[in-house]
Amino acid sequence: MQFTDKDENRLMQLMLHRRDIRGNNFLSQELTEQELEKILLAATTAPSVGLSQPWKFVIIRDKQIRQMVYRNFELETHRARQKFSLEAQQQYQQLKLDGIIEAPVNIAVYYTSPENPIIGNNTIPEVGEYSVVCAIQNMWLMARAMNIGMGWVSILNPSVVDDILKAPAGHKLIAYLCIGHVKEFYDIPELEKLNWERRKSLYASIVHNQFSEDYETAHDHRQK
Repeated sequence: MQFTDKDENRLMQLMLHRRDIRGNNFLSQELTEQELEKILLAATTAPSVGLSQPWKFVIIRDKQIRQMVYRNFELETHRARQKFSLEAQQQYQQLKLDGIIEAPVNIAVYYTSPENPIIGNNTIPEVGEYSVVCAIQNMWLMARAMNIGMGWVSILNPSVVDDILKAPAGHKLIAYLCIGHVKEFYDIPELEKLNWERRKSLYASIVHNQFSEDYETAHDHRQK
């Protein structure tokens, strides 16, 4: 199958306008089973090492379960906030960093450890987990193409979430996602809009052939 310049531009627009959605932007409108199935189907088309497809999706609509997850989010948020300067802590406290309660659907995405050897998975075993991340990116892009929002909640203790969801041995939590219809998609990412961070230029992320001593000196300077 061959694609056109129009298809290329449309894909770039989807990537440019993908957003991490928070609870203050979700609508109460329910997701249909057909909408959810499209997003999950997109996930399963992702590349995976050795065609292992090592993903498992736990769909969570139960309010009590989400409330338990949210309590852990509150605890971990309080702990995380202490790592920043006092000024940053004040701004941090004003940020809405989840949509666990507000989104109609939560999805916990797990990596499942292989029972048998996987082609390409021996030297760098983490590539199995990276495969799951590829699936998550597919979900994000498909959701955006459907004008549905998705947010990734990373301020959680995986062990606590495992206990809440009764995850079996051999399952590793990769992402906790909140999905639903939204009020709006911001023109630029919210943290960029609030000047929490600035977007890097493409060229700041490129190294040709090898890392140089000049790169190390510049990197050390940035760390200081």
